[in-house]
Amino acid sequence: MGLYEELQARGLIAQVTDEEEIRELINSGKATFYIGFDPTADSLHIGHFMALCLMKRLQMGGNKPIALVGGGTGMIGDPTGRTDMRQMLTKEMIEHNCSCFKEQMSRFIDFSDGKALMVNNADWLLDLNYVELLREVGAHFTVNRMLAAECYKQRWEKGLSFLEFNYMIMQSYDFYKLYQDYGCNMQFGGDDQWSNMLGGTELIRRKLGRDAYAMTITLLLTSEGKKMGKTAKGAVWLDPKKTSPYEFYQYWRNTGDADVIKCLKMLTFLPLEEIAELEKLEGSELNRAKEILAFETTKMVHGEEEAKKAQESARALFGGGASMENVPTVELDSSELADGALNILDLLVKAGLAPSKSEARRNVTQGGVSVDGEKVTDAAALISLDKADGVMVRRGKKAYKKVIVK
Repeated sequence: MGLYEELQARGLIAQVTDEEEIRELINSGKATFYIGFDPTADSLHIGHFMALCLMKRLQMGGNKPIALVGGGTGMIGDPTGRTDMRQMLTKEMIEHNCSCFKEQMSRFIDFSDGKALMVNNADWLLDLNYVELLREVGAHFTVNRMLAAECYKQRWEKGLSFLEFNYMIMQSYDFYKLYQDYGCNMQFGGDDQWSNMLGGTELIRRKLGRDAYAMTITLLLTSEGKKMGKTAKGAVWLDPKKTSPYEFYQYWRNTGDADVIKCLKMLTFLPLEEIAELEKLEGSELNRAKEILAFETTKMVHGEEEAKKAQESARALFGGGASMENVPTVELDSSELADGALNILDLLVKAGLAPSKSEARRNVTQGGVSVDGEKVTDAAALISLDKADGVMVRRGKKAYKKVIVK
């Protein structure tokens, strides 16, 4: 089985423009490909995880990745999947976010000796002359075709700014520039990016001739993949300061039964034959597959040692041992307490186990909260926090935090 066929078998390929040419480039290790990352935060999140795993697979097959950070496109913001306009970031914020990405990417991609590149489209987009851009790039796009793109349709009723309308043109120019300057012959992206990506391929062929060797491919985003990209932003980060290795492990340990095999195929490097054996598991036996998924993904992002710690803590907690070691910890200042105690609702919010006091109240009154193994059902309860080694606060079956007072 060639690498391209393995990508198909793992459910990663949804659409391509030139399948035979793409198959040959990937299988022979001759693809120089790029995937874009807009710097909307100072950390990558699990919505980027699938793309990073794909880049690693392709590099292992001899292909050359280009990680494109959108310091230029980030000044506008991608309208794809949005019902409103993205928050405008300052140039300084964007530059800071871009600088945070490479360290995280280096866990997946080998940047040494020119084996991969990280480039910033601010280097060419911010210096573009507007009239020149209209003449050299805009002339190759029709408004009718752009408005037919799904990413623009979703915004049409609420209003699409002219600023965002230019995003497709800028993303297309990125591919053209990468093709010209770095020999980039292929681009990858999620299926929601298909229209933008086709624009880049078409721009190259229009400007350089139909035989220009530029290819487009999209990844298959299953229901789990879409959830990763849409709901997990801001919740499950690759930066351990934002999402601890334990929390990262637990996210994948809690994967739904219907998605665990899909995620094993897309996000781990286990042989397909081994995954096929796990696919035979049913009922509670699927928990073994979920543990493997959680361990393998955590190992990739945080290293094997942290993955082992997270696994040991999870097994102790859910096996009844309630080990405090390696469980995410929240430190409170003694000034936040009254006589060494805190109301249970405030405790849940400060521990990050509930987004608001109203949600915390609902959790408590429905019997879903316990402290050191004792259920708390009174929303007015005061919890003593005078234990030197802290207290274990639980919401639901799988969300734990250790709370200690400084």
